[in-house]
Amino acid sequence: MASTTRTSASRRRVKSKTNSISISKSNNTLKVRASAPNPAQKPRRWPLPLLSLLTLLSLYALNPTESNILHHFIFLSYKEPNLNPENATQYGKGLWDIAFVSFYTLVLFTTQEFIMHELLAPLSRFCGIKSLRKQARFMEQVYSVLYFGCTGVAGLYVMQSSPVWYFNTTGMYENFPHRTHEAAFKFYYLFEAAYWAQQAVVMLLGLEARRKDFKELVAHHIVTLALIGLSYRFHFTYIGIAIYTTHDISDFFLSLSKSFHYTGSDWVIPFYAVNVVAWIYLRHYQNLRVLYSLLTEFRTVGPYELNWETQQYKCWISNIITFALLAMLQGLNLFWLYCLGRSAWKLLAYGEKKDDRSDDTGDEAARVNGNGVVKK
Repeated sequence: MASTTRTSASRRRVKSKTNSISISKSNNTLKVRASAPNPAQKPRRWPLPLLSLLTLLSLYALNPTESNILHHFIFLSYKEPNLNPENATQYGKGLWDIAFVSFYTLVLFTTQEFIMHELLAPLSRFCGIKSLRKQARFMEQVYSVLYFGCTGVAGLYVMQSSPVWYFNTTGMYENFPHRTHEAAFKFYYLFEAAYWAQQAVVMLLGLEARRKDFKELVAHHIVTLALIGLSYRFHFTYIGIAIYTTHDISDFFLSLSKSFHYTGSDWVIPFYAVNVVAWIYLRHYQNLRVLYSLLTEFRTVGPYELNWETQQYKCWISNIITFALLAMLQGLNLFWLYCLGRSAWKLLAYGEKKDDRSDDTGDEAARVNGNGVVKK
């Protein structure tokens, strides 16, 4: 009996509220299986921020005028006097814009949590996705489809009424500095800033499972937030609108193809092909055109001087900083293009439908080979 006990496999399971790790031991072989957090088991995180939003809106409703400090959080600030009714009202920039971004960061956090938990979790089960990890990833990707589908169209709409329509790089530097913008332009720019701020908060709080490219995502968030903040402060928003639009549209197709991937749909192949084409055209061809314009047009089109009093910031140092940040962003996009290409090769050569950026399940999983086995 003792011999049988020693030679038989011993097994134990460690559980938490959101995940579990199954460990089995047989002879000199240790098997470790870790399950991803179950979206259905996650506590609802949207009621508290929703209550905060309703409280702020109720306090504003008591005095719904520009004299109410909460007006700066909910509506655009720095409205310029409009002396000609035929011209669109312009909005300037200032510190109150940080309040606007903060408020809509909370709005986006609440919206994402509500949509993910109340709408997309049931949808993932309706689509027949059994794996808890795949349910979580499916929900993230469908939310991204919804968000980037809206902002991609909005970006094109805003760009259409600007001098940089369809990535006209010359318009990025003409009549510099671009200190004021129409309401739609400013709202779009700051709303996008709120989205990336919200995504940074989600990452810092560890609210989503890490992927293999977690370090690259951290670098991407740092570079993106730096580009947004500096471009807005120093009036390079016409460059920013082009970068926003190229990334939003390409992210829409990426998330759409990944959503089909998690459902096991046959549509994944054609949409993956569209995704790769859109990625190369938007994130590389168009972004490289912007980088090239920084080497050719930045100095020659429009003023080229540093003058803090007149807010002329189009000078040698801003040229270097802008080029360096966009070059770093391009490097990260090239890394992800490599991942896309590797996944495409595996799909075509071996019929393997796998996301090369799949989850990193932690230290235990990192030491597990393809069969879930660790050799002593």
